[in-house]
This record gives sequence, structure tokens and C-alpha cells, in this order.
Amino acid sequence: MDKVPMTVRGEKMLREELETLMKRRPIISQAIGEARELGDLKENAEYHAAREEQGICEAQIRDIEYKLSVAQVIDVSKMENTGKVIFGTTVTLIDVDTEEEVQYQIVGDDEADIKAGRISVNSPIARGLIGKMQDDEVMIVTPGGQREFEIAEVAYI
Repeated sequence: MDKVPMTVRGEKMLREELETLMKRRPIISQAIGEARELGDLKENAEYHAAREEQGICEAQIRDIEYKLSVAQVIDVSKMENTGKVIFGTTVTLIDVDTEEEVQYQIVGDDEADIKAGRISVNSPIARGLIGKMQDDEVMIVTPGGQREFEIAEVAYI
């Protein structure tokens, strides 16, 4: 079983989501019980809706528990900053052509949120950055074409 990298923040988010789902379990069970009391289960929409919700909730719980069981939590803030881009680092890039500055944190697939500046370790940009050093210039093939960046800063935060 391969370990899946995850940041401390990502693990915390999954544990909070799991806790929320676990609190929904008894509420759903109660809804099933109340729907059963309404009579004939074949034509009982409330019962079928509650059972469907229970199935979805249980599937989500199993999914999160699996992700947590294979997670390798990486806390880069406790590592020495060598200037090397690794999983969990926050990288400031300067587009060589436009001088535009962008900042990304390299995170696991479940944590990725481009609008918040978090990119998946499996994204083209992250794959092009992993292993590079601060002040390196890198050519990255993106869906929009090939772009050249300078790695301005690598932060272990």
C-alpha cells in the first residue's frame, strides 16, 4: 500500500470532515426510524431518501478513513529550508516573459485549490518545480503552452 503525501492542514481538514459525518450518522438513523413508522416501505419516499443519504454518508466516511490510513503527513515547517522545492513548500515564481509574480503551495490532490494558491503535487506546474532550487529558471509545459519561470523564493512554512 503506497503512502499518499498530505500536509498537516490537509489532514486536519479531513479529520474535521470525518467528525462532521460521524455526527450525522445518528441523525440519519433517527430519520430512517421515523420514516419506517409511517408505514409501507415500498412507497415511502422519506424512507428511501433517508436510506440513500445513509449510503452516501457511509461511503464518504469509508473514503476519508482510507485516505487517512494511507496518508503520509509532511510538515515542512519542521524541516531545514535548503531552498529545494519539495512537497508542502510554498514557491514564489516570476514569469520571465511578463514579470508577473505568483505563489503556490504544493499540496496533495484532495487539498488542491488553485484560487487559494494550492496546487496538486501531480499538476504540470508542481511536477516541473519539484526538485528544483531557489533562483533556478524552469521551463514548464502547462495546458496553456510552455512558460518560463524563475523560482524567486522557496518557503518551508
